[in-house]
Amino acid sequence: MLKALSDPTRLRIVKDLLRCVGPFTVDREGMVRDQCGLTVGEVCCQITGVEKQSSTISHHLRELRLAGLVDVERRGRHMVHTVNLAKWKDLNAYFSQLSSQVEEGCAGS
Repeated sequence: MLKALSDPTRLRIVKDLLRCVGPFTVDREGMVRDQCGLTVGEVCCQITGVEKQSSTISHHLRELRLAGLVDVERRGRHMVHTVNLAKWKDLNAYFSQLSSQVEEGCAGS
């Protein structure tokens, strides 16, 4: 998971997807939609400013999916990408545990 997040473009994609968590999403123009998640074209638009799908963006989304950080669901003719909240909670718990171990280690010195 950390390797997948080490790429700046993937990190930006994740940040954009995290803004879409919930029963609705707000796009750049301030429009509210009930569909959470982003299509590849929407991710491309967020990253490059162009709605045309890019093989590079598709590659980054694939790497995030393979790492378990992103889920993909077919909705009609679109493939919608969302964050895998369970994996993010696991990652957060890992870093919280690591942080507490560091604090305990420093307090014992």
